[in-house]
Amino acid sequence: MSNLDEGRDNIVYAPHPPLTRYYEREEDRSGWLTQIFNKTAPDYDRMESILGLGTGSLYRRHSLVQAGLKPGMSLLDVGVGTGLVARQAAHILGDPTLVTGVDPSVGMLHSAKLPAGIKLIEGRAERIPLPDASFDFLSMGYALRHISDLSLAFTEFSRVLKPGGKLCILEITRPQGKIQSALIKTYLHGIVPTLAKLMAREKDTSLLWRYYWDTIEACASPESVMNTLTSVGFVNVRRTVDLGIFSAYLAQKPEESL
Repeated sequence: MSNLDEGRDNIVYAPHPPLTRYYEREEDRSGWLTQIFNKTAPDYDRMESILGLGTGSLYRRHSLVQAGLKPGMSLLDVGVGTGLVARQAAHILGDPTLVTGVDPSVGMLHSAKLPAGIKLIEGRAERIPLPDASFDFLSMGYALRHISDLSLAFTEFSRVLKPGGKLCILEITRPQGKIQSALIKTYLHGIVPTLAKLMAREKDTSLLWRYYWDTIEACASPESVMNTLTSVGFVNVRRTVDLGIFSAYLAQKPEESL
């Protein structure tokens, strides 16, 4: 499958072309990512706090509420990592047992700091090891760029959601303006990796955060992501943007499956 938008329907498979500075071929991507996330997991929360200037928790909680997450719902967090989104979801829901997290990195799962009751499962977005129609809400925080096949993953998201279930994907997107884009690149591609060299315990942490910007810069357009969500059957697909870079892709599974 191509990593470019496909024809007039603008369907996205891989979210960006292979980044050969880090791995040679598209089929090497998932293995490289799993390895580096496993290695750098102990540093992840500290570096994320630096990246988000300490505002990440409030933004995640606000985004989930705005997307329609309410007490009593069951939630699946795909790409749960160290639990940054799952923690906020548990706070909103008031019951950690309603939250399940899925991630391919055992290292990230082992480093997760979560309230007792949240269930963690090893698995990938493209093949979620959970039954059909299991959740009222599905979230993903800043992992869309790491999926190998967005169309396949979005189909899985629809499968595990109940009819009427809601979707919220948080992602950083490249700013439109040249000046803002240059400033963000300087921060994410230069300052944050340099701080990682000075502060992180693992030497590959700096490499991961440099890769972070490269995936943002190469990622498929927001319009293509929304078209891909629509193509697999989601409705009410839309995007909100904060500060020109923080995107929330919102959608809903139809009340009656198509």
